[in-house]
Amino acid sequence: MTPRGWALLTLAGLAVALLVAAALLIPWHRPPAPRADQLAALRDLPADQVAHSREFRSALRPAGWAAIGIGLLVALALGLTPLGSRLVELAGRPFGDHWAAQAVLGGLAVVLVADLVTLPFAAWRQSVLTRYGLSTNGWSGWTADLLKSYAVSAVIGAVALLGFYTVIRLSPRWWWAFGAAGAATLVVLLSFVLPVLVEPVFNRFTPMEQGPLRTELMQMAARDGVPVRDVLVADASRRTRAVNAYVSGLGPTRRVVVYDTLLREATPAEVTAVVAHELGHAKDRDVAVGTLTGALGAAAAVVALYLLGSSGPLLRLAGVESVAQPRAFPLLVALVTVAGLVWAPAQALMSRRVEARADAHALALTGDPAAFEAMQRRLAGINLADPDPPRWEYLYSATHPSTVERMAAARAHARETGR
Repeated sequence: MTPRGWALLTLAGLAVALLVAAALLIPWHRPPAPRADQLAALRDLPADQVAHSREFRSALRPAGWAAIGIGLLVALALGLTPLGSRLVELAGRPFGDHWAAQAVLGGLAVVLVADLVTLPFAAWRQSVLTRYGLSTNGWSGWTADLLKSYAVSAVIGAVALLGFYTVIRLSPRWWWAFGAAGAATLVVLLSFVLPVLVEPVFNRFTPMEQGPLRTELMQMAARDGVPVRDVLVADASRRTRAVNAYVSGLGPTRRVVVYDTLLREATPAEVTAVVAHELGHAKDRDVAVGTLTGALGAAAAVVALYLLGSSGPLLRLAGVESVAQPRAFPLLVALVTVAGLVWAPAQALMSRRVEARADAHALALTGDPAAFEAMQRRLAGINLADPDPPRWEYLYSATHPSTVERMAAARAHARETGR
């Protein structure tokens, strides 16, 4: 069998593995609360708060969708015309057109061009956040965070690009197999490394101070049977008024992180409800599941890029002879961009189901649906979330159940348990 035949067989196997993992590990049996309950919850929210949140989201929407549209056009322009390959050549020319220079500098140049073209929309978003009082970062802080993000992405990108094209040179016929294994390994590695090395670049983390709340949270984690290394507080207030918490890391790097804004704005019972939600993610190994599906998806993507990128018409459009050339990197970016936009609704759906399961876990663990609903009200009010967003936008990109869905779920739990 030829390498292409093996690649087709491998892609089919990875696709089946990804579908099986999604079918078995994603809680598809958790549909949203009845629409009537959601509308009842919406009516109970202050009308001025709902109007203000929707006004804010309407102000953000043009920049967000414009960035997606322009980003797609730029990716297609660079990947499906000779422009991208010429940019890669130009980046490598000062170094004698060495393949490593083209791979690393050319690849980073392509990504940088896309970032710079969409930079005005990021600035637009920041101006809206500032105008509505959600951002406390200021333009200097925003610029510093942006440069940090570029630096981190450049380091990770340079390592990935150099490794990818080194593998291609060492194994020109079977690079897709080694590349797929490498991509999967990188996803797993980043799950361990990002919480420890990258997150501190953007926030300072300190252990939650000793007191009744910390004691309650650690006891709740122990009662839940969830090994958590620590509960940390992030100094999020230096850039935002938004409240949030999350769980990150695997095994020895797993920790629950709470924004300092949450501690300032919410009651202890509401903080407990949020942390119980995060413990639900740890209990059900959602980070590990996300890492597994991400690794399978990354491996499948590399194989698919090998198969699609070998198409004669696409290569001619890109002005390259082989998808294995560094000059073909813009073509790979274009294919990944299109695939990401197509895959986004399915990814959002899976995320919403996982988040709904964590909500149910929090309700069962705390036994306090009133605090859970109060927390959802507070989250929506402070974060200026549309409690019932437009259906098309919700289906395409919402990673969490809407506020009214979560409030309705809390009320359903209260009815079922008599609380």
